[in-house]
Amino acid sequence: MNSDKFRDECGVVAVYSHLEAEKLAYLGLHALQHRGQESAGIVTSDGMALHMHKAMGLVADIFQESVLAKLPGTLAIGHTRYSTAGDSALLNAQPIMVQSNKGMVALAHNGNLVNAQDIRHRLESQGSIFQTSSDTEVIVHLIALSKEQTLPEAIADALRRVEGAFSLVMISPDRIFAARDPRGFRPLAMGRIPAIGGEKQDTIVFASETCAFDLIGATFERDVRPGELIVVGPEGITSRLYTPALAQSSCIFEHVYFSRPDSRVFGRPVQESREELGRQLAREAPAEADVVVPVPDSGVTAAVGYAAESGIPFRFGLIRNHYVGRTFIEPRQSVRDFGVKLKINPVRSLLEGKRVVLIDDSIVRGTTSRKIVRMVRSAGAKEVHMRISCPPTISPCFYGVDTPSKKN
Repeated sequence: MNSDKFRDECGVVAVYSHLEAEKLAYLGLHALQHRGQESAGIVTSDGMALHMHKAMGLVADIFQESVLAKLPGTLAIGHTRYSTAGDSALLNAQPIMVQSNKGMVALAHNGNLVNAQDIRHRLESQGSIFQTSSDTEVIVHLIALSKEQTLPEAIADALRRVEGAFSLVMISPDRIFAARDPRGFRPLAMGRIPAIGGEKQDTIVFASETCAFDLIGATFERDVRPGELIVVGPEGITSRLYTPALAQSSCIFEHVYFSRPDSRVFGRPVQESREELGRQLAREAPAEADVVVPVPDSGVTAAVGYAAESGIPFRFGLIRNHYVGRTFIEPRQSVRDFGVKLKINPVRSLLEGKRVVLIDDSIVRGTTSRKIVRMVRSAGAKEVHMRISCPPTISPCFYGVDTPSKKN
């Protein structure tokens, strides 16, 4: 059923100066699990060396207590990944860690580089050897090949050479780096945990979304600015614009679908955006109806806004099963719309004989929406008015969203 939704590619987290950095990174990734369920990884530093563990699967399944015990250190970065089709090998899991002439570094990246293939072909023709098909590895090579002497300068030099969407975190034995592309396509926030007890300094954290801060007890300080590179190290926090910021092109789908409603993204609460989209939808596309029903969970917040604006009662007329595994056995006697029925079931008593406004946040191919409408009708609804809170999707995305081709 999820095939009719866009997928974001990843979530990233970073921790500087905490005695349990690996646990904070793990908890941060757990809060960002919705951004990717394919693979996850954590790299820590004990001040001398980097330690890494990454695997396919969900964060809680990968990072058992015994695994976290092998990741000592006070610095950490983490990554959870959703890959595009045919690209889900462990080899492409992040962070990517290398030993280079600038020392040991690891990098985790959310987004998509539009010139990665061109750079890759040029570097391969000059003798570079790539171990993954991930565009993130291109940045690692550019850092290693940079003529700049220091690691921060080499990172800035590399980031000026790539184009596209990137919010990334990096780790060296004694520093954490965080950067965003000059157009600010993807979010990246900075937070702080005040020092307690015998700790000498505050813990600085970075994450794709602020909901990760809530779980680890950090307070949101600010967003990493577009075109900014922040370095957190023994000398404190330093910030610089490695390139001038360009016209802002923040991804609308962060507010429509990807981000959790309890996050603050691009300076605005996501819940607020989604409710307002629902209110605007009620103004633009009113319907004479008896109930407003969201498609769970994606349509819930927009439906709250629609119901508030229209005065039509809000009801959970569709119930989602949260415990559907990745594989399931279908009965031999094929059940129509089985994939949808497995995840969503109508509450007949709320729908029977009613005129229903069915709200979802987005529509890609429309295949799932048709099945849900059919399900609501078969539960006895007199009328079904489908309303979508996001404007129509007309083109594929090249900046880190897994969209189908134009013909789809």
